[in-house]
Amino acid sequence: MKIFTYKNCSTCKKATKWLNEQGITFEEIAIRETPPNVAELNQMLAHKGGELRKLFNTSGGDYRELNMKDKLPTMVLEDALELLASRGNLVKRPFVLGQEIGLVGFNQADWAAVFSA
Repeated sequence: MKIFTYKNCSTCKKATKWLNEQGITFEEIAIRETPPNVAELNQMLAHKGGELRKLFNTSGGDYRELNMKDKLPTMVLEDALELLASRGNLVKRPFVLGQEIGLVGFNQADWAAVFSA
């Protein structure tokens, strides 16, 4: 399982701490330096029922700087995924992908339900 994180993100720190406390092994990847690729983003999109907006860090500076609130609704899917793959700051984090797992953001109750299944 891979977890894409940003070192200064308190939510990412909580998520990795929780995974460690549960004894769950993972590969941590720096999201800014190595964003998820288009295939990984497509995989997550499937986990999120095709809701592209759920993959974006809507509270981040890059999202505001690029005026994504207005652009995203009319973007072609492939263009949006390429943009996410090229700018890790745009991707909602933590971003977790495993065999049957696709999670963005950290909600302990949701994660506990997924990992106990």
